[in-house]
Amino acid sequence: MFVDSHCHLSFPGLRENLPSILADMRQAQVEQAICICTQMEEFEDVHALAMAHEQLWSTVGVHPDTEDMREPDVDELVRLAARPRVVAIGETGLDYYRLNGRSVADMEWQRERFRTHIRAARQAGKPLVIHTRSSAADTLRVLDEEGAEQAGGVFHCFTESAEVALAAIERGYHISFSGIVSFKNAQDLRDLLKLLPLDRLLIETDSPYLAPVPFRGKTNTPAYVPHVAKAVAEAVGLPVPELAALTAANTRRLFRLPEPA
Repeated sequence: MFVDSHCHLSFPGLRENLPSILADMRQAQVEQAICICTQMEEFEDVHALAMAHEQLWSTVGVHPDTEDMREPDVDELVRLAARPRVVAIGETGLDYYRLNGRSVADMEWQRERFRTHIRAARQAGKPLVIHTRSSAADTLRVLDEEGAEQAGGVFHCFTESAEVALAAIERGYHISFSGIVSFKNAQDLRDLLKLLPLDRLLIETDSPYLAPVPFRGKTNTPAYVPHVAKAVAEAVGLPVPELAALTAANTRRLFRLPEPA
């Protein structure tokens, strides 16, 4: 019934509890989840989860805010993206939230990393999982300069403005909402949802982070994605089962996932 389009089951706090997390997913009717890679050093672990469990899938990439990690080149990303059950490149993008005394001009290393991932996605024919924080104008600019509309993908854990959301959609991208949409102070996001085409909406947990209400502050898991669906459904005026089916279909179409057995 539900699909979690973005989670981090390889992270500490989740990977050692995987049997109970998978059982909780089944109980919550979460049929599939995409395990997101954030650094090349963890790719083998992320991919192993996808290979071992039919309801899990994998990506390959380096998070924009991760420094001092091994940088992949286009060829390596393309090669790893061709492995079974790898469905996307990322998460990638730009994050200027923590400049730590540096300027935006000093973030060229992020922009170059982003360009590498876009080029790999185009060559591999896989969608991009995009993280953008305090960097929307540059994110859109780099996407345009690299012809990233040929790859498509999703702006995950969306917290930007309506203008940014609509600009991403114009470029062929989807918009994914996390547990933040259920927070009391997130009315702007709930208002934004009313402006977006339903066929571009995804839902996610971004677990272990950002647990939705009523679990805010606790360790998040894919089993909580129905609560994200509830908040999104209320915002757009749909019954939860209809919203669940819609976002599941959107996720499967974008990432070319099969229907669950």
